[in-house]
Amino acid sequence: QVQLVESGGGLVQAGGSLRLSCAASGRTFSSYAMGWFRQAPGKEREFVAAISRSGGSTHYADSVKGRFTISRDNAKNTVYLQMNSLKPEDTAVYYCAASRGSAYPDNLRGYNYWGQGTQVTVSS
Repeated sequence: QVQLVESGGGLVQAGGSLRLSCAASGRTFSSYAMGWFRQAPGKEREFVAAISRSGGSTHYADSVKGRFTISRDNAKNTVYLQMNSLKPEDTAVYYCAASRGSAYPDNLRGYNYWGQGTQVTVSS
């Protein structure tokens, strides 16, 4: 079992940046692929980015490609999401998730553990 706690959300103007962090409990963090998802009001939760266990491979949703960067520090049991050039449509609750599988999936079913989320609001 792993517990995930997100932080770093907040209010930012369009064009600005935020860095989200997700701290994981336990000593087996490096055995999990990690992902970020988001959910805007009235919408379904959607994939944002994922990273392999080692951090050597990443995958992004088209809507954030070139603006967001996912990374991880296995020594610190933490995964990050650097968000640049933010847009109002990026406003959502952002969730990190951990996957026991060998891949780094881009769908909700591929993840076994979820954090509580952190709010990101981008004003125009």
